[in-house]
Amino acid sequence: MDHPHAVAVQGVLLLDKPLGLSSSQALQRVRRLLGGVKGGHTGALDPLASGMLPLCFGEATKIAGILLESRKCYRAVVRLGQTTRTDDAEGEIVCERPLPALAAAEIDAVLAGFMGRIRQVAPVYSALKQQGQPLYRRARRGESVQAPEREVEVFDLRRIALAGHLVTIELECGAGFYVRALARDLGERLGCGAHLAALRRLWVAPFQNRPMVTLEALNAQYAQAGGSALHEHLVPIPQALAHWPQCRLEAADSDAIAHGRSVAAPQAAAESTYLLLDALGAPLALARVEAGRFRILRGLRSTAGATAC
Repeated sequence: MDHPHAVAVQGVLLLDKPLGLSSSQALQRVRRLLGGVKGGHTGALDPLASGMLPLCFGEATKIAGILLESRKCYRAVVRLGQTTRTDDAEGEIVCERPLPALAAAEIDAVLAGFMGRIRQVAPVYSALKQQGQPLYRRARRGESVQAPEREVEVFDLRRIALAGHLVTIELECGAGFYVRALARDLGERLGCGAHLAALRRLWVAPFQNRPMVTLEALNAQYAQAGGSALHEHLVPIPQALAHWPQCRLEAADSDAIAHGRSVAAPQAAAESTYLLLDALGAPLALARVEAGRFRILRGLRSTAGATAC
């Protein structure tokens, strides 16, 4: 099978990550199919979680940090009555409490208290770093770990189903939010404890209406037509940043930007960050308007076949 040359691969692939794989393992499997091109993911999903994992390849790795800050939507199953060491089904059960008689309206009322900007204590078993090391690594060594409390935002939160010990919820949240912590805190407010039993990420902005592709489908397509056939799943950078202001430049300004020089911005351009495109719509750079000029933040080397939004 053919392996596309790494420089030809540029864009974001929306993987439907399966259960049982870490985000890094999933990324490496797709990288191999694409010929070992540079890649990165935009916000890890635990092995026990499935769903949308945007994978950035080639020059699109330079926008991974931007996508990391995007809104995300999840469907979660919370198991009431059991608290675990990791706040999810992977950890050992440390406390079991009887389940009180809970009406759906009571659960809805408690869920409403998590809406908006709230303070959240991250799980002890998380990748957040403290003293230069991930918290989970220190916790596994038996060290005393104090997880940080941070401000996070919940834009939407609703109960989908209630069946015995299991509550199914859907939520839309901002960057840095831990659904495991929500499950833990929901259980405490209900007085019975809880942990996250299952999690699926439904979308990551701005890809709400775009289809995902599974590893099985990618492997089958690769076996039939080779790695170059997988390029059809790559979302071009201009489309991945469709929610950003964009500006197309004429040839002279495009050449200046390509050589790292600033150029004059349109008079109407606000002091914001833009994606700059050449006349054909290929990405050139991320730049900020300062004193009426585009100042380059990150250069983006164009590849043949780049698609305009």
